[in-house]
Amino acid sequence: MDNLTLAQQFSLIGLNGQDSLYQTVVKKATLRCVAAAVVLEAWLEGVFVWDREWFMIDPLSIDSFCEEPYRSLVMKTLLPKGKNKDLSWWIRKVSGLSKRKMTQLEKAITDPLRKQGLIEEIPGLLGCDLYLHSSGVEIKEYRSDSQSFLTITESVRAEVLEEGTIPDEAICMLWLLRESGCMHDLFSRNEIETAGEKMGALYRGNPLAKQLYMLRVRRGIEMAYKQFLKFKSRAVRTQTGSGINFLFPALERSQSVFIEMEAWFSNPERRLRDIKNRLESQGHKFTILREGQIPLIQIDNVVYEAIPHVIYGRVPIHGVRLLPRRPF
Repeated sequence: MDNLTLAQQFSLIGLNGQDSLYQTVVKKATLRCVAAAVVLEAWLEGVFVWDREWFMIDPLSIDSFCEEPYRSLVMKTLLPKGKNKDLSWWIRKVSGLSKRKMTQLEKAITDPLRKQGLIEEIPGLLGCDLYLHSSGVEIKEYRSDSQSFLTITESVRAEVLEEGTIPDEAICMLWLLRESGCMHDLFSRNEIETAGEKMGALYRGNPLAKQLYMLRVRRGIEMAYKQFLKFKSRAVRTQTGSGINFLFPALERSQSVFIEMEAWFSNPERRLRDIKNRLESQGHKFTILREGQIPLIQIDNVVYEAIPHVIYGRVPIHGVRLLPRRPF
């Protein structure tokens, strides 16, 4: 996706499947990382210059860089006093973005992507759940264009997992994925170990990684997840590989959706038919990757297993539970 900037590429990954109506904790972290991506874009395009031992912003280049509205929003409106500060100062300021500023940034980054047909709003998959299907609650989420999403994610995976020099843009993207909690969307547990080792090697030998990988974009309530999910930090053992990615519960970035069946003890064919009907009624794009007792279904860029499940109450309810299966 050569025509898309770093912030736009990251937005297609980070906002895919995110609530489009409300500022959830996970979306706030994603939007802070979008703002950080804008700062990193400035570095990639030479707006930051090397001064002694720090990257400093060049006042002569900032005006031409800020022609795009989302760039101007971050660099001039959100961070108006930082022209003479180093990269770490800008990243720290990004971590302090207010809810109102993040809402403005969300609109500024998604509007051009909507016009290009690269992102759209759809009914949320959670709306297919038994308890929300007929409740009248409006749930909407972002869906990135499938081909663009696949192109970006496969490019990042190839640059990180294959041997060879990792370009600066991939170094930045890897940090953004770590800080936003999107690692699990692209890499398996073993691959995350490999990515963490790569980040450690980059930290030791690359000037940009040396500054960037020690920085964090996090604040407030996100830290509360740390104790609750402390065990997740064991997934990556290197200091530079671990971060906010493992502070978020995986279930918050995904959804466990229960779809009830029309008949008790349905066979696999009837269960799959009921799933299709529910997804179609909610306007979701899906592909059946595998049929059988536990079908595998790709829904809006994410692959789910449809596992038979029963909810026990006064009357047992038979159905399937859609559980995300990553990486795809």
